[in-house]
Parts: sequence; structure tokens; C-alpha cells
Amino acid sequence: MSDSSPRSRTPFWTLHGDGRRIGPGEVVLPQERLSWPRTVGIGAQHVVAMFGATFLVPLLSGFPPATTLFFTAIGTILFLLVTAGKMPSYLGSSFALLAPLAAVTGFDPESGTAVDPAKMALAQGGIVSVGILLAVIGLVVHLVGTRWIEVTMPPVVTGTIVALIGFNLAPAAWNWVQMAPLTAVITIAAILLTTVLFKGIIGRLSILVGVLVGYLAAALQGEVDFAAIGQAGWVGLPDFHAPAFDFALLGLFLPVVLVLVAENIGHVKSVSAMTGQDLDPITGRALLADGLATTLAGSGGGSGTTTYAENIGVMAATRVYSTAAYVVAALMALCLSMLPKFGEAIATIPPGVLGGAATVLYGMIGLLGIRIWVQNRVDFSDPVNLNTAAVALIVAIANFTIMAGDLTFEGIALGSACAIGIYHLMRALSRWRGTSVEAASPASVPGGTELEDERR
Repeated sequence: MSDSSPRSRTPFWTLHGDGRRIGPGEVVLPQERLSWPRTVGIGAQHVVAMFGATFLVPLLSGFPPATTLFFTAIGTILFLLVTAGKMPSYLGSSFALLAPLAAVTGFDPESGTAVDPAKMALAQGGIVSVGILLAVIGLVVHLVGTRWIEVTMPPVVTGTIVALIGFNLAPAAWNWVQMAPLTAVITIAAILLTTVLFKGIIGRLSILVGVLVGYLAAALQGEVDFAAIGQAGWVGLPDFHAPAFDFALLGLFLPVVLVLVAENIGHVKSVSAMTGQDLDPITGRALLADGLATTLAGSGGGSGTTTYAENIGVMAATRVYSTAAYVVAALMALCLSMLPKFGEAIATIPPGVLGGAATVLYGMIGLLGIRIWVQNRVDFSDPVNLNTAAVALIVAIANFTIMAGDLTFEGIALGSACAIGIYHLMRALSRWRGTSVEAASPASVPGGTELEDERR
């Protein structure tokens, strides 16, 4: 219930009740807000919630952490503007881009050397290409709806693509773990124990807590070099880098769009369910906004963005879905990105901690593909579904690679193509021959919110 008196209104949000309390069964809707002190407090919770996962992507890929944080803040503000303040979300770093980034840059956290600037520029060009394609898809969805996506990517296909991304990344986690096995085990244990020992917000921040515990263990073992922190300034802009483009690399990056589409659509559906509002009409705007944010990030040296379910957890716990809290969170993140000492402190996280966190995260990405199958009742007694998943997963896990002229297609790109191509070809042939045993599961794009919530 909202107070409609003139004093309760701002140009953008209506004060919810007295601004201090939320009645039983009520939620603070996206267009509402609590008092500003409470809104600032909730915004700070959103910063903490997205923090661990957002920083892991640049640390694992060699991108500047402060620059990535800067573009997540700018991207979130852009997202809120494009969706007209109707869709609460923080746009954090996307883990779906890690595999193509690693393939292009060859970055190794254990080496102690920075990523090659020329290779990083090419990786940024790939991120820009993903953002542009996602923005185009957003425009199409805005005009014609999402049904064509649901037909193209039924649950067996989307679940397979999500799963193969996580499993394709597994060797990278093992490489980091080998550098500091004890630290990695401590990090993994801290993540797992935090998940089961604490309720509410703390339990949802298990990755962040695990990284902090692992970092402390690494520091006690002399695995952390603090020299760069002392040399950094207190205030300053992040480092920005221009992208470069190589058409031959597009095959590595463009399949990631399929995951970003699923995540965004799932986020919209989840917020709709929790607020009781029909937000489907702005699905196209959400995709467009994330595409623009990813394009902007790639253009300046940040990693790609996506909607974050860690923040869905904060909203579920507080019952506050106000977009005002996300404006506050974005402004806080923007300020933090302009503190060079803070960015250098994040960059000191050693390989053992990264390996421990990555072991959990990459495994979760893989298993969440399986969760998509379970939630949508995918029937693997149907040989079409079975063969679709079987071939695509092996192609990605073994990292099949094909060279076609100047183009290189590796595990994720080939696996994604196999998932879509094999499913539709086998389904068409089985219908033609009358051998179809098509499953009765709903053909809906799975919730990206659940994907992001568990994989970090």
C-alpha cells in the first residue's frame, strides 16, 4: 500500500506507506521506495551481494577489477533507464564469457604477469560483438515477443548449453588449485560451510565469505603480495582500454548470447512472480539494456554483464524490489571503482583462492544445466533429447576444435551449435518418419535467476 499524499512522492518513486515499515504480505514495488536512509542501507546490501561474483570474473580473466566494477555501475544505471525503472536488477559480470576470454587471452593468474594488452583488446571486441547481438535480439523480442526463443531453445537445449559452459571450464579450476592446494581446500570448505551454517543474506553470500576466508589463509601462508596496494593512489579513474576486432574470433563469443538471453528472460519472469506484476512486456527492453551495457563494457575494458540473482536473494529477504535501491547500489559501486587502492587490493587475490572459488562456481554452472532439465521435466527416454545432450556435452568437455579458414570454433561454440542443430534436425526427421516420442515438458526458457543464484 502506498501513501498518495504529495509529500510521499518523488519524480520517480512513490513512498511505500510511511517509508519505515512493510506490512504483512506486502512488498515494496519497483516504482516505490522506503525512506532514503533505509533505501541507502538496502542499496549497500545489493553492493555486498554482487561483489564477490562481479570481481571473480576479472580476476579469472585478467581484466582490471576496478574497470569492470565501473562498467557494472554504469550498465546498471543504463539498464534502469532503458527499462523505465520497472525492472530491479544489478548488472554484474557474466561468467558465461569466461571460456572465450580465456581462449583469446591465454591469461594465467598463477604466472604473476598481466594479461597481454593486444589479446585483451581482441577479447573486448568479442564482448562488444556479444553485446550488439544481444541488443538486436532485444529489439526483435520487443517487437514480436519471446515465443520464437522458446521454440528455438527448448529446455533440453538451454540446459545443455548452460551445462557445457561449466564443464568446459573445469580444467582451468584444476590448474589454479594445483598452485596452492591447501588454500584452495580452505576456500572450498569455507564456501560450503557458510552455505549450510547461515540463513538469509549471509548464507547467500557464501562465495564472498569463502574468498575472504581463503584470502586470510593465503596471507598467513605468505601467498599474497601487498606491494601494489601501497603504490596505488587513493582516488582516480579506472584504466580504460580500447577494443580490437577479429572476425575469426566471433565463433568463440557469439554462442554466449544464448545463455544471456535465458538469464535475462528468467530474471524478468522471477521478478514478475515475486512482485505480482506482469513484466513480460519489458522483456525486450531488458535484453536491449543488457546488450547495450555489455557493448559499453567491452568498449572500455570491462567484462560483459548480466542480471544478477544474488540481488534477487536480497530482494526476497527484504521484500523490497525498489529500483531506487539499485540506483544507490550503482552509485556506491561507481565510487568504489574510483579508489585505486581498493582495486589493487582485489587484484592481490592469489591463484589458490581463485581455484577454490572456481571449483565451486564452474561445477554449479554445469549442474544448473541439469537443474534446468529437472525443473522442465525433460524426458531423456526420448532419444532426441538424449542424443542432443550427449553429443553437445562431450564436444564441449573435450573442447573439440575446428579451423575453418581464419575462423576457429572451440568446445563451447561447437557444443552450442550441436545442441541446437542436433535437436531440431532429429526432431524434424523423427516427425517425418513417425518415430517421434516428444516429451510433454513445457517448452519454456528456464529461469536465469536460478542459474545465477546457484552458480556463484
